[in-house]
Amino acid sequence: MPPAISLYVHVPFCRSKCPYCAFYSFPPAVGDIPSFLQALEKEIALLGREGDLPRIRTAYIGGGTPSLLSVPDWRRLIRILERAFTFIPGAEVTVEANPASLTGGHLSLWKDWRVTRVSLGVQSLQDKDLLAAGRAHDRRLALDSMTRISGTDLSLSVDLLFGLPGQHFRGWGETLREILSEGVDHVSIYQLTLEEGTPWGERPPNDLAEGYPFYRWAQYYLEKKGLLQYEIASFARPGRWCRHNVSYWRGGEFIGLGPSAWGYRKYQRTRNIPDLPEYCSMVARGKSPVCYSERLEGDRLASESAILALRTRWGIRLQDLRRDWGDDLPERMAAALKELPRDLFRRSPGRIALSRRGMRVGNSIWERLVP
Repeated sequence: MPPAISLYVHVPFCRSKCPYCAFYSFPPAVGDIPSFLQALEKEIALLGREGDLPRIRTAYIGGGTPSLLSVPDWRRLIRILERAFTFIPGAEVTVEANPASLTGGHLSLWKDWRVTRVSLGVQSLQDKDLLAAGRAHDRRLALDSMTRISGTDLSLSVDLLFGLPGQHFRGWGETLREILSEGVDHVSIYQLTLEEGTPWGERPPNDLAEGYPFYRWAQYYLEKKGLLQYEIASFARPGRWCRHNVSYWRGGEFIGLGPSAWGYRKYQRTRNIPDLPEYCSMVARGKSPVCYSERLEGDRLASESAILALRTRWGIRLQDLRRDWGDDLPERMAAALKELPRDLFRRSPGRIALSRRGMRVGNSIWERLVP
């Protein structure tokens, strides 16, 4: 029996578009959500014609804002997925949610289905930061949502942003302290990036906060409170890391469904067209919605495997590199990294990983490994 793989479903709807967001998402018009769900079912049917659908060991339903779907819409989505896929026992299923749209009905349905984690887009618990970032919720809604999730058996993950316009270091510290008091198991922290094609990318706001001290404090404070940094932007209580994301970083295969969704199978990376009407039209005509495809092989695949592994606390196991790529790759990696300060790394027999300081300058380290 072939090994189970991962599944990603992209829900492209948001109540409003944040000025920094480069993900494919938009406020739905009348009929968009039913059209999306119908097209999703047809896309899965197209995959089924290519062969048996694989079993699923982790699933991530993201976006966009999946909690923007109503409970009846969610019931339909669940039926679509359950009819098509076999989830292995103990499968991890994560759903992204926003405090402005999350309801008790969502949580009850998810808990009765097979959801194990909720990833909540909090971003900050400072109303000033949330207003500046164009978020649709305030501090009170965020705290209420965290409390309700913690009151279930669902694992709570929280996403935070730093480097926002006028963001204060003291407020960042208060946000970290308060989310931990709400029973969070997992925290992802992201520095604001000004992406091309976004309002802030085209016209950057004034007074952007310097991100380095925010990130450094999170490293110190979250680990002090028992959340290990297991990836460059992710912290979790021991054993509560996101298995779906760990699969990405270990080069695991995954199916991507929905407009703009990425997939990776048999060393082929694909992306669906980031346009809902065209996505719906293509699958209705029995045509694959993939608009981009590339095959990873040779030095590029080897280098990417090493870089992804180096993102994590487990780092690179040299024995695995030699097994998969021969003795040449570890030697080339050592040559590329030898001029860097030793305190950027944690070394143990047969393994190399980034230190806490190394995580802070990860991009400059990974650049040296690009062929």
